[in-house]
Amino acid sequence: MEKFKQLQKIKELYAKGENIIQYLKSIGNGETNTIEDMLISYDFQSGSYIQGFSKNKEYKEKYCRALAKLIDEINNIQSIIEVGVGEATTLNTLINNLKNRPSDILGFDISWSRLKFGKELLKDFNIHKVNLFTANLFEIPLLDNSIDIVYTSHSIEPNGGKEEEALKELYRITKKYLILLEPSFEFANDEAKVRMKKHGYVTELYSTAKKLDYKIVEHRLFDYSSNPLNPTGLIIIEKKATSSNNPNLVCPISHTELLKYNDSLLYSKESFLAYPVIDEIPCLLKENSILATHLLTDYNEYKTAHNIVYK
Repeated sequence: MEKFKQLQKIKELYAKGENIIQYLKSIGNGETNTIEDMLISYDFQSGSYIQGFSKNKEYKEKYCRALAKLIDEINNIQSIIEVGVGEATTLNTLINNLKNRPSDILGFDISWSRLKFGKELLKDFNIHKVNLFTANLFEIPLLDNSIDIVYTSHSIEPNGGKEEEALKELYRITKKYLILLEPSFEFANDEAKVRMKKHGYVTELYSTAKKLDYKIVEHRLFDYSSNPLNPTGLIIIEKKATSSNNPNLVCPISHTELLKYNDSLLYSKESFLAYPVIDEIPCLLKENSILATHLLTDYNEYKTAHNIVYK
């Protein structure tokens, strides 16, 4: 996290309306958007998506109504997750448009600050029992085949060049369907294609899914797109999992069970790693892990077992 040393400078640039991602790329390798770049950029933007949502709620309703229609056509959906949920403007509107609301609703984002806003937005619309947590798209703290519907909404977007890694990880946790609403290079015009490459957006999602031999049941332009220079494409991938797991949070490093230690900590007894919970939001980036091999050790029992007596 070397670029965290630049946070005060970045705050000044953001206040001036400058492009944070471009600045971060300029002081790094300058070729691709790194996880650190995206974390910093999105965290500083926190709150702006709710502002946009409040000003253009009609468009979001149409967008999510179309997505809800696709999901409602799938039978027996018990769990759903939005990858890159941000401030939950899409998740919130989607839930309110679903005829059949799943019992387990999850969402994660790399930015804790965005989730802070998302948690409050969901409360504004009287939506509760949504499991929000921070995570890395490439190291999701869930078991294989644990979520019926995994969907994205322009969240893989800035990961150009990492299409295969992203698809493999999303497919891993998917139990039934993976629904991707992402920039469509195939359906973009020449100007849009140039722009997508300039910003480091994904350009090979469809071709990569084909290369991985995933079962693509639908691929087209989505019904709604807010920017013609960043057209939203729809890719629906079906997966028939041979095994099934519950949608419980696990350690992102070891994929072992996380237990609640107290209101501010989750702990894996198998990996000896603890993760903080801030304002009810679990922080599950691997960088958040704390090695605590003796978290569960009782000090008095330890002294007795080792015959420790102070003279």
